[in-house]
Amino acid sequence: MLKIMASILLLASVSGAQAATDSPADSLVIRFANRTRMVIYAPDKAGIQALLNYDLNKIVREMSMKLDSVPNGKTAVSEGGDRYLKDTVLVVTKKKDGITIVINSDSARTDSIRHRRDYEKSSVRRGINSWSRSVDFQIGLNTFINQSTLPAYPTDIYSLKPLGSRYFAVAFSQRPTLIKGKRARLSLYYAIEGSWNNYMFDNNVVARKGATQLEFEQYPEQLKKSKLTTFALQVPVVPRVSFYNAAGRKVFHLGVGGFIGYRLDSYTKIKRPNNDKVHDHASYYLNDFRYGLVGHIGIVRTSLFVKYDLNPVFQTGKGPDVRTLSFGIIF
Repeated sequence: MLKIMASILLLASVSGAQAATDSPADSLVIRFANRTRMVIYAPDKAGIQALLNYDLNKIVREMSMKLDSVPNGKTAVSEGGDRYLKDTVLVVTKKKDGITIVINSDSARTDSIRHRRDYEKSSVRRGINSWSRSVDFQIGLNTFINQSTLPAYPTDIYSLKPLGSRYFAVAFSQRPTLIKGKRARLSLYYAIEGSWNNYMFDNNVVARKGATQLEFEQYPEQLKKSKLTTFALQVPVVPRVSFYNAAGRKVFHLGVGGFIGYRLDSYTKIKRPNNDKVHDHASYYLNDFRYGLVGHIGIVRTSLFVKYDLNPVFQTGKGPDVRTLSFGIIF
């Protein structure tokens, strides 16, 4: 047996040039006359040279004992009186107290080890045609960005509660990969999303649709809640660059794009001291079309968004000259 192992090591060193033509430089396939086959795979040449640190005779002896204990004869097969290995994977681990050998007869795993380099390359390339589909939820906050102050609309009359003015959206998205490298990927995020912008007023006012313009009326009793809500259907398109670590896990992504949308509904809601709620649906001189900028940023598994409306929230001269800024988290 010692002579056989010595011959294997000698063949591994002499057949380096032939192995480079038949298989990758870091793998070696040895075939014997009785159809027995030994496959040696290592990440580099140094890995093959590290075989000198193993007692191959002991490995073969332990392998024979383990093969005899394999149930149902799935791993060891006899033909013509000769016993040989068929589609068998031996996982050899060197530890302080000796060597551990695990036998796995899954042929699919055998093939993956025999062609591991091809598999790793294909797993990198396969992302270029991937179409990641998901349902995304966005939760955040809204605020008004004043562009100019109009005499009919002092800024304090329509000021918003920071934590009460919430943003919510549900998006059906796709993110096909356009370009993929070893550590970076360029993809295109686009979606159809329904979004709700809630503008919670800080003062005790109610938004009313007047004859020619929006009006903010002081309510006769102290309200628990007064807000204006809009619902729109939007289409965001965001080119995104993602970065990955050596293990293939995403560590950071950044995207900047735009969105267009159309307002489908809007209403006011007030909550009286006795908890009675009143809804009033109207247009409130809001602009039906929306368009703006959108940005995505992610660190590990946390994804954030920011949206800024480039067009006014209200029609010119019929409401405050404000834009909407929304930001929050995507999950």
